[in-house]
Amino acid sequence: MENPGRDQLAKKRDKGKLAIMEIFESVAIAVLLAVVIRMFIFQPFYIPSESMVPSLQVGDRIIVSKFNYHFSEPKRGDIMVFKYPLDPSRDFVKRTIGTGGESLAIRNSQLYINGRPVQEDYLPEGLSFADFGPVEVPQDSYFMMGDNRNNSDDSRVWEALPEENIIGKAVLIYWPLDRIRLL
Repeated sequence: MENPGRDQLAKKRDKGKLAIMEIFESVAIAVLLAVVIRMFIFQPFYIPSESMVPSLQVGDRIIVSKFNYHFSEPKRGDIMVFKYPLDPSRDFVKRTIGTGGESLAIRNSQLYINGRPVQEDYLPEGLSFADFGPVEVPQDSYFMMGDNRNNSDDSRVWEALPEENIIGKAVLIYWPLDRIRLL
């Protein structure tokens, strides 16, 4: 003879096991998606220094797109995050100033690419910085500089950035809330 109470208890236990399995499966999928997104699509970064002031402030948090440069080459003016060439365990953020094959020089705080002056609207008003160059940017490399030119460890110190060091393009400031904007 069957025991109706025991059957109901077994059904409840089975439903409980199913619910736990569904929760576990949902959490596993969420973790897997988060890992894939962070590894291949977007990654958050923290700005620790003044090298990109006024564009990026100390304490800003940004989102970096890791896939943009799979479809197009970095352009002059892009803000990029990359592995620091002198210590690849450190990440740096700077602006792309020159690309492979270009000649770059700074005279009287004016940037020249291939002998032509370049307008840099992102620089702080009245900023004065030292002459540099001329240098030729090697192919498959980028000349990177901070917007705060007098407080930036950049390509003027460690030369051109090899393409393989690029992590991605900075696309958004998401923190602090009053600074949220696309880059």
